[in-house]
Amino acid sequence: MKKIMLIGETSSGKTTLTQVLNDKEIGYKKTQALEYANNILDTPGEYIENRRYYNAIIMSSVDYDIIGFVQDSTSNNIVFPPNFASMFNKKVIGIITKIDCCNSDVKKAKEYLERAGVGNIFYIDSISNRGIENIRKLLQ
Repeated sequence: MKKIMLIGETSSGKTTLTQVLNDKEIGYKKTQALEYANNILDTPGEYIENRRYYNAIIMSSVDYDIIGFVQDSTSNNIVFPPNFASMFNKKVIGIITKIDCCNSDVKKAKEYLERAGVGNIFYIDSISNRGIENIRKLLQ
């Protein structure tokens, strides 16, 4: 199974996605440090929200096959700098979360990820499990 590192702003859905992919009960908790769960590295939102942590993101990515940029479709925040994906010498995917929310703007979220240099984008909702199977297939 491939290993994936999830990067995204606070409350973007990284931890919930990790719980769903690992068949765990969904429960909110604020990720305070790097958290390893099977083949998934869940990073704190502060790592992408504060430039001083970019080195930690890059160093932590070394052991992972895929880097997942997680963009909340209900957020107006752009946390990924332009062409940030080029920092990684491995496959970088985009994951748009919360697509079933009433205030979701998938088009805007896709634009944010494309500006960050992501080409392959997955659309998911962890509560309804919509799109989750596509992520599972990618990791196999």
